[in-house]
Amino acid sequence: MAQPLGACGGAAPRTVRRLIARVVVVVELLYGRNAVTEAVRAGRRVRRVLVARGSHGLDRLLAEAHRQRLPVEMVERDQLDRALRGAHHQGVAAEAAPFGYVHPDDLLAGSSGEPPLLLGLDSLQDPQNFGTLLRTAQACGVRGVLIPEHRAVGVTPAVSNASAGAVEHLQIARVTNLRRALDQFKTHGVWIYGLAVEAPAPAWDIDWCAPAMLVVGSEGSGLSRLVREACDVLVQIPMAPGAVQSLNAAVAGSIALYEAVRQRRQRG
Repeated sequence: MAQPLGACGGAAPRTVRRLIARVVVVVELLYGRNAVTEAVRAGRRVRRVLVARGSHGLDRLLAEAHRQRLPVEMVERDQLDRALRGAHHQGVAAEAAPFGYVHPDDLLAGSSGEPPLLLGLDSLQDPQNFGTLLRTAQACGVRGVLIPEHRAVGVTPAVSNASAGAVEHLQIARVTNLRRALDQFKTHGVWIYGLAVEAPAPAWDIDWCAPAMLVVGSEGSGLSRLVREACDVLVQIPMAPGAVQSLNAAVAGSIALYEAVRQRRQRG
């Protein structure tokens, strides 16, 4: 086998050969009609779009792919089934670059004069819950989302699909220390409200019209101790006597976000 060439035509130095060997093109296989369409529309780097033969109702996606001169390849449906291990792909997938996270400071930078409404997630594990909250956040005009890097789900193709592509229109920052990041946001005048079952204050007793971040905990244990300590106020979603112990994290978070939106529009 021929050796890689150096700048002068000879064999490349050993260190260069090692670097060449380590070059890996990282792509994700996005799936689902909305997820793929919104990724293409939002300008995520897409290598090619894969469409199962016989699929219908893809005019919007195919027109956008054509406009951006993206290759569209027709494949057999069982090829997508195997590649995506049975995920509900709706006959569409795309080879795309991984989701691009932003710096936490970017969540406070906005063109509108409205106080920022932000969402924080503490160790959320379930892609469906994460995607549902992202879909609600985008519908509510949330400026950005803060998530921890460890012990939590990131923006995966499953999350993109669960959010129906809403993730492509949100700024999401990933941090190594959520508690420290929350403290930094507080120095910028952002009120931190943590969602907790046993909290004394209902979400609608809080003034959401100032700069605010709602923090939703994990599905099982809720907010961690350190994140609780960083919150200015803990809030809850009241429930009827005798009801199940708590709401799903995505449902509770969505209710609280819409309460914030209701107050802001009413005060408007």
